[in-house]
Amino acid sequence: MITHLRRSIVLALFCLVFFGLIYPFVGTGVSQVLFKHQADGSITANGSTMIGQNWTSPKFFHGRPDDFGPYAGVGDNPLFANGKPGDSGATNLGPRSKVLFQDTKELIAYWHKMGVNPTPDLVTTSGSLLDPDIAPVDAYAEVPMVSKATGLSPKVLDKLIARETQPAELGFLGSDYIDVLQLNEALAKME
Repeated sequence: MITHLRRSIVLALFCLVFFGLIYPFVGTGVSQVLFKHQADGSITANGSTMIGQNWTSPKFFHGRPDDFGPYAGVGDNPLFANGKPGDSGATNLGPRSKVLFQDTKELIAYWHKMGVNPTPDLVTTSGSLLDPDIAPVDAYAEVPMVSKATGLSPKVLDKLIARETQPAELGFLGSDYIDVLQLNEALAKME
């Protein structure tokens, strides 16, 4: 019995030291060496490129909406989803939902008021509501709004969008995308 107790204590101490100290330190060290920007939260002067930001001004490109969408005065801030700060998640409304249909109609009206002919992604939420990226077609759809608000020509904005477009990961995973925060930071430097 003493032998079994001693083995159990040694195993518990080994697991505690290995999985509680060594493994996390090695994992942190590897991530800092190979993926420093991501490991540090991808922080820029205006937020993180890994999470959607709140863009309500027509002077900036907007991301995908959260549960409320920009028409509710909340913006597309996923950290203020579902009416409460820090509460994020999809609405889980199905395709036959009257609430989803009404919300989508209101988002379409919002975008039309802003001078934008919205794409499907601009009127629907992503699965996580934390998506920081939009497709290039979404950004091009917002050009009339941003052009009118900033005074920059559509051709200049089209070039900016083309420059900020990132290819699919590894060339085949997903599709081309634009990080909205980085696009708006580049836009702010142009003004």
